[in-house]
Amino acid sequence: QLQLVESGGGLVQPGGSLRLSCAASGSIFSINAMGWYRQAPGKEREWVAAITRNGDTTYAHSVKGRFTISRDNTKNTANLLMNSLKIEDTAVYYCNFLNPSSRVSWGQGTQVTVSS
Repeated sequence: QLQLVESGGGLVQPGGSLRLSCAASGSIFSINAMGWYRQAPGKEREWVAAITRNGDTTYAHSVKGRFTISRDNTKNTANLLMNSLKIEDTAVYYCNFLNPSSRVSWGQGTQVTVSS
């Protein structure tokens, strides 16, 4: 079974940058479209960015131009480079497969706090 573990979160000031990583573990690995999601306190989980198997990327309007999603199929990782961070970006960030049929259980995610 495949497990996805997020890391790289932390406390940053507005305008700062942070790189998140999503590592796959286990004996099962699917080359599928990956996505980053986030959930702020009191809000529903929302989609942030996606990347296909071939490397095509898509972003939510709120992060377009600031975030960059990438993947390394050899290392079974998906990364999210976050630049020009805003206070509104504060949330727990999760990674998962975009295809609902391929999604695994949501993990603990990694906390990103943007504050001055």
